[in-house]
Amino acid sequence: MKRRSARSSWSHKPKVAAYSKPAAEAWRTQRRATRRGSYFIFLGVFAMVVFVSHLWALTLPYFWDEAGQFVPAALDLLHGAWIPHSAPPTIHPPALMAYLALWWKVAGFHPAVTRSAMLLLAAGAVLASFLLAIELSREVRGVPAFLVAALVCACPVFFAQSAMAQLDMPAMLFTTLALLLFLQERLVPAVAACTVLVLVKETGAVIPLVFLLWLVREGRRREAALFLGPLVPLGLWVVALHHATGHWMGSAAFLDYNLVYPLHPWRFAIALARRMYYLLFANFHWMGTQAILLAWRTTRLFRSRSWRIAIWVAAAHVFTVTLLGGAVLERYLLPVMPILYTAMVAGLMLLRMRPRVVCCAILFLGVAAGNAINPPYPFPYEDNLAFSDFVRLHQEAAGFLTRGFPGARIATAWPMSAELLHPELGYVAHPLRIERMADFSVDTMQSLDWKRVDVVVVYSRRWDPRLNPMHWAPIERFWRHFSRYVPDANGAQVFSLLPYPDLAHFERGGQWVDVYVNPAIRRDALDPAGER
Repeated sequence: MKRRSARSSWSHKPKVAAYSKPAAEAWRTQRRATRRGSYFIFLGVFAMVVFVSHLWALTLPYFWDEAGQFVPAALDLLHGAWIPHSAPPTIHPPALMAYLALWWKVAGFHPAVTRSAMLLLAAGAVLASFLLAIELSREVRGVPAFLVAALVCACPVFFAQSAMAQLDMPAMLFTTLALLLFLQERLVPAVAACTVLVLVKETGAVIPLVFLLWLVREGRRREAALFLGPLVPLGLWVVALHHATGHWMGSAAFLDYNLVYPLHPWRFAIALARRMYYLLFANFHWMGTQAILLAWRTTRLFRSRSWRIAIWVAAAHVFTVTLLGGAVLERYLLPVMPILYTAMVAGLMLLRMRPRVVCCAILFLGVAAGNAINPPYPFPYEDNLAFSDFVRLHQEAAGFLTRGFPGARIATAWPMSAELLHPELGYVAHPLRIERMADFSVDTMQSLDWKRVDVVVVYSRRWDPRLNPMHWAPIERFWRHFSRYVPDANGAQVFSLLPYPDLAHFERGGQWVDVYVNPAIRRDALDPAGER
């Protein structure tokens, strides 16, 4: 026993000497410098992957909410307005719009500049996901972080959103970065990341609250108070918005749709079910979900402090965007994807070599396939490459209308009404004359004043596959009762309602645009001023 004690004492002394305070400080400094260099190397690699894979998208005109909200708001900031006014006022903070305005100030206003600015943030999001995977997978064999980064890059909603001027991919970046820094006990940088996060998207305020409550639970009240800091600039923004608009959330309509409307128990339950389906089943996620369940049942991997914090962050985010959002869009889930993919990969790494390789390959290929294969049910075009078909189809139709009917009075619904009216969105060289339609429902078409309309443009605003379950009468009645769903008129109804013949038809990737023209007018008889 004495000899063993001596040995133990001997083995402990060098350890203390090796990690004396000056040596430890020097070692940490060297480690930080090495890590900083590694960060730039990996950022460069991920940026190359992200930019090269999106070269085809750099010059695409703006799509949907880009055109309706974020680009006009950023242009207002570029022109000196503190509160955006060219788009409907909302509670969305101005950080992303200010970021884009700065890029346009330096490099000029062009879609390629906008998309490059967003791709740079996307590369940072991949790097943050990679580093978070390393932090959470310290007890996992292999190199799971590389597969996590690959899954993030291949994720259809991330791939589509990477180049778009919208809030959720930047929110993913700063949520992941804040969580990483918090797990590393770098609390002041974590507070800084949370501050940027809440200035990018207001729902990000739930993340510093999770950190605050966790530190309070651990008895670290002084450190917990730091995470009240990010709420201050968000509060100042809300006060400024109220001062400018008279509404705390920008408008009464925004408040009703995003706060009051989702609170109905049925709507909340359906929205939560859709969130869970997308996270745990869609795009071959079911493979990774099984791996998570296996790891949960057979190991204590997800019981560690780091994993418990990550799980609380993911749960809080999903609950918040489900409770506070009228539109159930998959892009709102982007901040959760790095945590989800890390959990999936960590579970898969517990398998033996051959099944591990096979399952990882199936998961990656299934996720990547979702970029090009549309699901057999309605979904937002922005969830995969369908958004590019939408944009190119509308470019083609806009070119046809500009060449053939430059002065015609054109009736169509948003977003094409905005695309044809605002040249800065990239579809037309000069504004066309627009009669705005609320939608393409039967009631809207019946209410058109044909004396004011020369051309009607109808297009597929929703993905409508042949076996669309929404066409089943019980589901449609249920959906119309508990949501604000208004079905568009089908082809036969449009044909019977419109008194004009279908002059042109454009189609791409299952989406379409039809142009109906009054036969009483001739294309060459309409000049840009609209005089016959």
